[in-house]
Amino acid sequence: MNYQTYKPHVDLESLVKFYWTLEVPFDPKNKKQKIVPDGCIEMTFNFGDKIKRYTSENDFILHPDAMVMGQRTKSYYILPVGHVDTFAICFYPIGFANFVKTPLDKLVDKEIPISDLLEQTEAYDLEQQMVQASDTQERIDIIDAFLLKKLNEKNTISSIVKSTVATLLKTNGTTPIKALLKDDISKRRQIERHFKKQIGISPKQLGKAIRLQATLNLMLNKKSETLTNIAYESEYFDQNHFIKDFKNFVGITPKEFLDNEHMALSALFYK
Repeated sequence: MNYQTYKPHVDLESLVKFYWTLEVPFDPKNKKQKIVPDGCIEMTFNFGDKIKRYTSENDFILHPDAMVMGQRTKSYYILPVGHVDTFAICFYPIGFANFVKTPLDKLVDKEIPISDLLEQTEAYDLEQQMVQASDTQERIDIIDAFLLKKLNEKNTISSIVKSTVATLLKTNGTTPIKALLKDDISKRRQIERHFKKQIGISPKQLGKAIRLQATLNLMLNKKSETLTNIAYESEYFDQNHFIKDFKNFVGITPKEFLDNEHMALSALFYK
């Protein structure tokens, strides 16, 4: 597997976390790979063979070649049918709403063709430019220009969402939402409404996804030697709380996750 990340244009750095590319030669021995929620929305362009996303043990759908993957509330399996050649834009939680008018709760746990979110001609032109580009740098330049142009349309994120997301990111998702809102019921309703439209999931769900990512970083980079230490550093109440939350998101326990052949792709993203 060849996984690389790239910085976006400086004027996009507060909205786009990074661009990434992935190339994987076809191997008939390849196993399904589990993808876990990360609190981000991604736009991906597939230049290789089709990719299956499993909806059950044996049933699957095929990913569109140019699509947006909405916020995830649960893990899922994918399996390429051949060679993988992908370019993607990973948006910060507050990033993607700046470029589309569609309420982001409509995208949760779905893969949406970009033609359903952008104007038909705009989507077609962008996809063709990406397909015909000669290399990764040209694709980066194309996406930089496209996003900067879309950003000028002045879609905005509410200040309450920005400040809440900033706090969750700064604290790796460990700050309780109650502490942010100080038991203000009206403020809670307001932020839930804004999050649904501009992020796609609730503040609590986003906090859990961000915390999971921080935890996976600790696990896969061996910054902590035991699950007890990881639970402590990630500010879970205790190890049982950590294992329960992890299993709810990933579908298996932290111990089962490590060195699991179905987790090779997810593990690659953290190393």
